[in-house]
Order: sequence, then C-alpha cells, then structure tokens
Amino acid sequence: MKHVRHFTPSLFLSLVHVCLVQANYAPYFFDNGARSTNGNMALLSLSEDTPVGTHVYTLNGTDPEGDPVTYDLTYEAGSRRYFSVDKNLGNVTLIEELDREKEDEIEVIVSISDGLSTVSEKVRILVMDANDESPEFINTPYIVEVPENTPSSSSIFKIEAIDKDTGSGGSITYFLQNIHANKFTIDRHSGVLRIKPGVTLDYEKSRTHFVVVVAKDGGGKLRGDNKVFSATTTVTINVEDVQDTPPMFIGTPYYGYVYEDTLAGSEVLTVVALDGDRGKPNSIHYCIVNGSEGSFEISNTTGAISVIKSPNQLKKEVYELKVKASEVSQEGDTSEHTFAMVTIRVVDLNNHPPTFYGENGPQNRFELTMYEHPPEGEILRGLKITVNDSDQGANAKFNLRLIGPGGIFRVVPQTVLNEAQVTIIVENSAAIDYESFKVLTFKLLAIEVNTPEKFSSTADVVIRLLDTNDNVPKFSSDYYIARIPENSPGGSNVVAVTATDPDSGLWGEIKYSIYGTGADLFLIHPSTGIIYTQPWAVLDAEVNSKYNFYVKAEDTDGKYSLAEVFITVLDVNDHSPEFNENIQEKTMIIGSPVKIEAIDQDAEEPNNIVDYSIMQADPANVFDIDQSTGEIKLKSYIRSLDIIHNITNNKDCIWSLVVQAKDRGSPSFSTTAVLKIDITEETLHKGPMAAFLMQTKDNPMKALGVLAGVMGIMVLITIMISTAMFWRNKRSNKVMPVRRIIKKRQMPPSRTVRMEWLKFKRPSNAAEKFVVEEDVKSLHNENSNNNVQVVPVPPAAPLPPPPPALAPRGDAPGWRVPTVSGSLTPKHVIKPPKKKGHSSTHNALVSELKMRFEKRNAAFGEPHI
Repeated sequence: MKHVRHFTPSLFLSLVHVCLVQANYAPYFFDNGARSTNGNMALLSLSEDTPVGTHVYTLNGTDPEGDPVTYDLTYEAGSRRYFSVDKNLGNVTLIEELDREKEDEIEVIVSISDGLSTVSEKVRILVMDANDESPEFINTPYIVEVPENTPSSSSIFKIEAIDKDTGSGGSITYFLQNIHANKFTIDRHSGVLRIKPGVTLDYEKSRTHFVVVVAKDGGGKLRGDNKVFSATTTVTINVEDVQDTPPMFIGTPYYGYVYEDTLAGSEVLTVVALDGDRGKPNSIHYCIVNGSEGSFEISNTTGAISVIKSPNQLKKEVYELKVKASEVSQEGDTSEHTFAMVTIRVVDLNNHPPTFYGENGPQNRFELTMYEHPPEGEILRGLKITVNDSDQGANAKFNLRLIGPGGIFRVVPQTVLNEAQVTIIVENSAAIDYESFKVLTFKLLAIEVNTPEKFSSTADVVIRLLDTNDNVPKFSSDYYIARIPENSPGGSNVVAVTATDPDSGLWGEIKYSIYGTGADLFLIHPSTGIIYTQPWAVLDAEVNSKYNFYVKAEDTDGKYSLAEVFITVLDVNDHSPEFNENIQEKTMIIGSPVKIEAIDQDAEEPNNIVDYSIMQADPANVFDIDQSTGEIKLKSYIRSLDIIHNITNNKDCIWSLVVQAKDRGSPSFSTTAVLKIDITEETLHKGPMAAFLMQTKDNPMKALGVLAGVMGIMVLITIMISTAMFWRNKRSNKVMPVRRIIKKRQMPPSRTVRMEWLKFKRPSNAAEKFVVEEDVKSLHNENSNNNVQVVPVPPAAPLPPPPPALAPRGDAPGWRVPTVSGSLTPKHVIKPPKKKGHSSTHNALVSELKMRFEKRNAAFGEPHI
C-alpha cells in the first residue's frame, strides 16, 4: 500500500512533461510603444534624411519556452526594400535612401520564429519630412510689358514658386535683390510685383529693367542642421513708350563761327533735335525765334543755320539766336516744343588740333554693349563723347566722320565749331546683326576743314552686340519636289525638308508643320522635317497624281517661314486595257479601214500605251492591223469582192477576228475582243458625203447629230441677218434737217435782183408752216451745200455772175423745228412778195426765226446737193 502511494506522483509528473512537450507555444514581440527603439517596429517614424547604413531599430521578442528566436523582414511584391535585419540580434539597418516626397509610408512584414512557430506582423513606418527641397519658379521666363505712364504702386505681375517640402520648409517668401537699386518692390507672401511708391517709369531713360527675384523657404532640419533653401529668377520688364516727352536738342551748347572769307548763303552749323519719345517719334520743325537780326536763317526740316549776309555786313561780333524745335504729329499738328540758344561769333587763327574727351578727360577709345537691331534713329546713349578745338573762328571748324562699315551709324554734328557733344545715331538697323558681327569697330575722325594744317585726331569706337530673336527660320529651298510610287504603303517617307535659324539658344530651335488642301494624306515629323504618308493613306495616280501643300518652319518665338511641297504620285501598271464592247460589229468598204480602240486607265506612259494585234482570223492572211492606232484594213492585194470570193466560200463576206490590246507596262496586261467585219464595195458616188454616209452606216445617231448641227447653224445665220436688217432699217428712219433748194432763174448780168425776207404765215392748226422764198444774190458755193448765210443788201446792188441752175431735190428731207408737241416740217411755197405796208413787228419775228434756222442748219450741217 505504501508502494502504490509513492508511485502515483512520479507517474503524474511524467504525464505533465509529455503534455508540455506536445503543446509548443509561439514566440511573440515585445510591444514597447511608439517611441521605443526596440520591439516590433510598430509606429516607427524615420526622418527622410537618415543616412543609409544607420541602425534604426532593434526587433525584440521572446519565446514562452525560452527557446532562441530569429527575426526576419519581408515586403509586399513590387515594393522597394528599405531595411535589412540581423536574424539573430534583430538589429534593423537602413539600406535604401528615403524620400518623403516620393513615398511617405513604408509597409514591412516583421516576423519572429523559435524554429517551430513563426509569428508575422505588418507594421507601417512613417517617413518624416526634412527640408531637402528648394523652391522652384513656375511659368518662366518672366517678360512683362509696362507702359511708361503706369502709376506708382501699381501691381504689374505676379510671380509664383512652389516647394515640395511640408511645414516651414514648404512655406515661401519672396524678396528682390538690390532692392534699393531698382524701381520695383514685391509682396513677400503673394509674390505680386509692384512699382515702388513715388517712382515712375521713363522710356527715354531706361527701356528695359531686369529684376532678380529670390524665393526662400522657411527652413528646417536636414541631417541635424537647420537648412534654408532659395532660388532666383530674372524678370524682364520692357517699358512701352508713350507720347509724354517734349523734343530735346542734342549736341548742346551750340557754337558757330562766321569767318572773314565766309560767303553769303554758307551753312554755319546744324542744330539737331529729336522727339523725346523715341518709341514713336514725331518729325521736328525748326525756326529762329529771335536774335538773328536778319543775318541768319534756318532750314525748317534739317536745322541747318546759314548766314545770309556777307561777313563785312554783320554789325555784331556775337549773335545769340534762340531756336525753337517743335514736334509735328502725323496729322500735321504742332504740339510739344523746346528751345536752344545758338552762339555765333566772327573770329579767326589755328594752333590746336581737335581733341576727344570722355567723362574723365581726354580719351581715344570708347566702348559700348548693346542689343542687335536697335531702332533706326536711336542715339547710342552709352557713349559720352565730347570733341573740342581750342582755336577760334575758322581754325576751330572741323568735320566729324565715322570710318568703318558704311551706312550703319552716322555722327551728329558732322560739322563742329569749337566744341560739341558727339552723338552717334543708328542709321541702318538691319546691318547691326549679331549673326554677322559680334563686335563692330569704328574710328571717329575729327579733321579741320578750312585750314592749311588740316589738324586731325581719331578715337576708336568699339560696340559689342548681344543676340535677339531677329531671324526667321529659312528653308534650304523655296519649294520641294518629291515622287512616290502609288503602291507605297502608309507611313512611307516622301521627302525631308530642312530649315535653319541662325539665332542662338532656344530661338534657333525649329518646329515643322504642314497645312493646305493637299496635305490631308501626309504628316511631318515636327523636329526632323521628314514628310511621310498617313498610316491609312492609299495613293492612286489615276485618281490624283499631284499633291501640293505648304510646310511651315517656326521657332519658339512664333516666327516662321513657308515653303511649298510638290508631290507626284508615280504610276504603277495596275490597269489592263479595256474595249468598250467585247464583241463588236463593223462594216468595211474595200479601200477604207475600220478602227477598234481600247482604253487603259493607267495615268502615265508607257503603262497606258496600247499595242494592237490580231490573235486569230480565218483565213489568216486577209487583214492587217496598225499596232499603234488599231486601224484594220485589207491586205494590199485585195481590191475587190471578187478576190475575196476566191479566198473563201463565205458569200456574205463577214469575218470574225480576235484582236488583242496589250499595254507596255511591266508587268504587261492585255485583253481581247471579237470583231465581226462585214466587207462591201463602195456603191455611192465618190465624195465627202458618200464617205461620211458609209462611215456612219453602223452609227445612224452620229449622222442624225451632224444633220441637226447643220440645221442649227442655218437657223442662227438667219437670225443674225434678220437682226442686222432690223437695226439698219431702224437707223435709216432718223430724219436729218434738209433745206429745200429753189432753182434761181438765169438773169442777165446787168439786171438787179431783190431778195424778199422770209414771210410768216399764221396757220390755223398747231403745226405751223413756214414758207421760204429766196432770190439768191450769190450762190458761189464750191461744195454746193447751199449753206450760205443770206444777208439783206440794198436793192440796187450789182450781182456777181449767177451759179449754174440747180434743180431742187424732190427727196430732200425738210427742216424740223422743235416744239412742245413735236417737230414742224415747213412747206416750201413760193409766194409773191407782199406790199411794203407789212408791219415791222411781223418782220422782226420772221428775221429772228430765220436766224435760228440758219444757226441750227450750220450746227448739224446740210447734205450736199
């Protein structure tokens, strides 16, 4: 009994041990919280600037049975591996650089294993921002156009920059470099650019301003240090000119000298004034206000002042002329003006050469940097040049000239007395070209005019040019000609066009495009200029063999040029000849050929040239065919039906021929037709009509059409003749004024004749009649037109020999006098003269009417008798 009681505890322990061995417990991680550096990596945060190779965490866990554990890290498929782990110690190391802007969270699967059981957990690691990004300006470059009369404090532009960082590292403030040296200010938060309060823009003083804007972030930690990043950009502000500045004289003060040998009318000096608004300048009108005392005059357009008296007539040694320069608008109105004083002396002697001066004294070299192609008439304000001759009178008079490439600049004044401010003005803007000359070098020469010594001096003027976008892309040719076979597949290259732009930088980059009605089937590569067909394009020379369109070459600033492209689609032999009918019937007259014709739809030779041949005929030696025209005729020995009857027993004389039409393309295509020929002899009289009727035997509609055409022509001719006769008869109805001629009797020379006046008879009806009776004193009229003005003469005056007797013309039209109701035709009736008691009023009326008839007759002219 005691033995049994001792055995029972021992057995129980064995059973417990067996159960524990069989029930293994899984390992687990320690969860030490978000700020812990060991555990299961849950809620771990890392800065994006953590260096690669840094020990960032320690995985820590245990096994309930106390077995050793191992650690591992795995990732989702396609994810980047940022960490590695020591499997035994659990030390986690960063192996890939972090970038919050690309990936701000990293998911990792951590696992712990005791060899039998593995526990995995998905944890999320947060990537914290570091200030590692710089601000970036958007929508650059910044070019602003501002009128010069824009009020101060006005906002003219808004600048915008972005920073990808968060927090203070992503906040941006703006400021300007050299804030005290420029005329603008910027809002530090919004980036709005404004004109400074109390500051105005002036086109005449400065046409372009360059403002450097700085964008700075708020700073932040980067690898343990506080870092602040910034970026800069340049804003180009172009000032636009406004008509707000009066003209100004250049080269002042003006001194002129009149010498003892100066001739009246000689030019003394020239004053020059320019519109202060150089962007849109007006012309200048000059005049002398006072001080000339009648001794000097000025050219209104050139400003040349001349002496109009000889020197010995000048009463003063010094003349002070007040010269006025006024702007003249395009409408001819005089607006702004300015004045200058001109001092003119009468002096002489020569012992000093001309000398050039700069701002710091005598100088023989002047340099300037400027943009190419300045406006013509612009003054090179950067050159401060003064020339002086210490002599007096004629000895201090010298000319200024620029020696170098001609026609580019001109110097003002060209003639100097004593001293002047030298002004160089642009004369040929096109020649100031950066692509042709990077540097322009001139010599400024001052040489005395009227001295025996001819003293002179020179100074070098060096102008360095800056590039602008002044060139248009230019094609290598004005047109391009290309050819492409019609069976070319879609996307085939056709031709490459080439254009060049000599400008530098982005201004020299070219983009190509095409347009026009013929460009639908084609595309162009925008940078290489290769023209190719659309992928779906199908070319057919028979439908359209010619295409032309325009190609455009454009730079980044929108300047462009055009060239024309001509594309010819080359024909490929893809059509066979075709007869209008495969079986044809024709009638042949012995001695006359018949013709068969086939059409090939190909577009070009030799693909559309057809050759004819007889493939089969029975008998074979009867017909010949013209290879080119398709004309079929009998052999030369066959001249009658009798010969044909001897050849064949076929009495109806009908043959069937198989004719082949074959083109000359490669490969060649052919087709055949059966031609039935009815042979007969000519039975009609020979002549064109007979030949025509025989030819149209098989085509009666042709004969009917010709007959209708002949009839139409005859009807048209009849209408034209009738119309001409109608207009002729209509014109012949016009009545011309005609006088009736009364034949004068032959009278002896010794007798006198009295001429009675035109008598007026008052008729009863509205159509008044006039009776003319003349005893013609003299009809000596070589033209026999009876247009002789009759003047009353004394009754006893002798008469010249009478003219030959003239018979009156019965068909002569009578006179017509216009009235309210129409025209009156007088009846010519010879009446005996009335008695002398006729009233004077009646005679006066008759005389007036006669004078009117004679004037009208003289105006229209009488027909010859």
